[in-house]
Amino acid sequence: MSKMSTKKAILMGLAALLVMALFPVVVPSKYYLTVGCQAMLYSILALGMNFIVGMSGLVNLGAAAVYGLGAYTSALLSKAGVNPWLCIFPVILMGWVIGKGLGYPSLRLKGFYLSLTTIGFNEIVRNLLLNFQFTGAGTGVKNFPNYSIFGFEINTQMRSYYLILVVLAIVLFIALRIVRSKWGRAFIASKDNPDALEVCGINLASVKVTAFTLSSIFGCIAGAMYAHFNGYVAASTFTTTLSNSFIIMMVVGGLGNFYGCIFGAWVVAFLPELLRPIGITYKFFYALIMMIVVIFFPNGVITDLKAYVSGFFSRMKEGKGEKA
Repeated sequence: MSKMSTKKAILMGLAALLVMALFPVVVPSKYYLTVGCQAMLYSILALGMNFIVGMSGLVNLGAAAVYGLGAYTSALLSKAGVNPWLCIFPVILMGWVIGKGLGYPSLRLKGFYLSLTTIGFNEIVRNLLLNFQFTGAGTGVKNFPNYSIFGFEINTQMRSYYLILVVLAIVLFIALRIVRSKWGRAFIASKDNPDALEVCGINLASVKVTAFTLSSIFGCIAGAMYAHFNGYVAASTFTTTLSNSFIIMMVVGGLGNFYGCIFGAWVVAFLPELLRPIGITYKFFYALIMMIVVIFFPNGVITDLKAYVSGFFSRMKEGKGEKA
């Protein structure tokens, strides 16, 4: 990638983070601040999902289970007396295990069959969490400690918001570094031309498993942050419907586009809440808006807008060249 493209990506990232940093100032509402926290948590998970769905062209409808396992891992360990910050290491290990467990089946399964496998994984995990006694069964897990920094407890919505924003910034930086590395190029090649990838001596199986592993680690980190932000974890939250929402986020923003993932996460988090005042029909209008977006922005809002802007400036340059 050229230096100019890298600079543009950095500027876009800084602009996105600045907008999110100013959100609590522009919208001083505790309710929408909570939704904003949820949107950033979704963003972290969507950035990880992008390695699988957007870049590698695989399907994963079990992201909610990954989210839930990360949440339960951190909640249970911190309740047992482990410092919440130290829980991040078992959480990452959990993501690594899930990634390997889901990655290897993806080597033999594709499309519809892989979708069914990940849906099955989601339902198995949800039912296990719902029935095991040590996970709180139907009552879930609560009364576990919050994050704290040098004795400064993260126990308010505002503090949680900016903590999640910092984590999102770190995750976004890591994701951008990965996509510009040999692994990022390998992920894209595994989707566009897997045969050429193997001819180049790159192990396609290793690439797919790595994509699932990275995605699962990101998802578990988002789940851990969710647990301590929410202060309560219940298995009923991590449904297949939630997994479908993560796919919608990437489709709305643009598959393969990291900034599109963040945009899509905010849209999916906020749009239902903005439509809720109209009553029980809000779900119909939410679905209708999603359909319209997909029709008019088939490659995602951010991806199509980026292409339109680039084309516009290219035509401007061509027009100036002809006049000269």
